[in-house]
Amino acid sequence: MKFYWVKTNWIIKKIFANYTWSVASKHNTVYLTFDDGPVPEITEFVLAELKKYNAKATFFCTGDNINKNPNIFKKVINDGHAIGNHTLNHYNGWKTNTVAYIENIKLCEDIIKKYSDSNLNTKIFRPPYGKLKTRQSRALRKLGYKIIMWDVLSADFDTTISKEKCLENVLEHIEPGSIIVFHDSIKAFKNLEYVLPKTLDFLKKSNFNCKTL
Repeated sequence: MKFYWVKTNWIIKKIFANYTWSVASKHNTVYLTFDDGPVPEITEFVLAELKKYNAKATFFCTGDNINKNPNIFKKVINDGHAIGNHTLNHYNGWKTNTVAYIENIKLCEDIIKKYSDSNLNTKIFRPPYGKLKTRQSRALRKLGYKIIMWDVLSADFDTTISKEKCLENVLEHIEPGSIIVFHDSIKAFKNLEYVLPKTLDFLKKSNFNCKTL
């Protein structure tokens, strides 16, 4: 059985205070994020839904998927969304030595720069699986990266939960300043296809603004 915090525990946030879990907000602002893309059709579905609601988001992309789908990656940027680094090959930090891990991130950074405007700020990073060693975190921050985690986990990647449960994970835990995680991946699409439009509709009716990190 899988275990994960749908709403990140305040103790975790306090222990790992060097990471960004949410954004202080006096207004109804939330931050939608999408991991693992860009992926044909799925990322394009996400972009279309965001456009319907005039919502902006942050996409944490793997370098490998950018290389495979550069045109979709450029569309993400052209639509006014933010880009973050998610390693070249979706590396698990706990299972990777620090030198190899940082090198993989730098390779992803090079690919992002290759297909984007040189002025694009991409110094934000989300570790795949949320797994990062202290030494890796320290090295990344020395390189100028801000490490972005999350406040609300949709768990759209979990194929054992229903799409209704996935939606509940999101709607029951959103609050001003929340960073919400979705995945524009094949594995997550069954849940994402159902949850994203309903989430965007809820946010609009509740007068939330969706902004980039």
